[in-house]
Amino acid sequence: MDIIPAIDLKDGRCVRLYQGDFAQATVYGDDPVAMALRWADMGATRLHVVDLDGAKGGRPVNTEAVLGIVRALKIPVQLGGGLRREEDINAALALGVERVILGTAAVAQADLVARVAARFGDQIIVGVDARDGMVATDGWTSTAAVRATELIDHMAELGVRRIIYTDISRDGTLTEPNFAALGELIRPGGPAIIASGGIAATPHLLRLAKLGAEGAIVGKAIYTGAIDLREALATLAHS
Repeated sequence: MDIIPAIDLKDGRCVRLYQGDFAQATVYGDDPVAMALRWADMGATRLHVVDLDGAKGGRPVNTEAVLGIVRALKIPVQLGGGLRREEDINAALALGVERVILGTAAVAQADLVARVAARFGDQIIVGVDARDGMVATDGWTSTAAVRATELIDHMAELGVRRIIYTDISRDGTLTEPNFAALGELIRPGGPAIIASGGIAATPHLLRLAKLGAEGAIVGKAIYTGAIDLREALATLAHS
């Protein structure tokens, strides 16, 4: 299972939100490139980057910071936040991003998702962010009238092969992932599931690996030191 460090960009800085609340942002660094190199130097094999301003505004904002990260790293980067138009998806991939993450577009523009999934295959990920089982959109500021499980099934029908599932109520809380919800989503023949939200300790990562998650996105836990990334990677490698 991949352990994927997260860098959330707001106003060009590295931040973490609490339960997706833009008013509860903690700044962890003014230099996203330095932060990215830090996680790569500790052994990360992939990086998860979210343009929070883009997610809220509906189109990419922190492009310069993203480009700096991609150029500095030798490991692949996956990017989400504000990618709701085909030209923005094309531009993100042209930056050197390996995978793009579509969230709001999956709810509002199923035809776009189907088109880019057919064109780019594994380079397309759909991020399903849920609050009380319902899908949140627009940088988690709105709630759609669709259940997360229904959206995932629909995305799989459109050819999407990989889903990032985030339980917003757990995100940034350092409690634990929503193992029950994730267990229902990880199914033979279904899309690969990457877990996000609430991961606070290495045993959580081990449990996710046992459930069959393809990856786990870690944010606040590695920024606060609750998880030592290098030790966690070694523990999973020997489990």
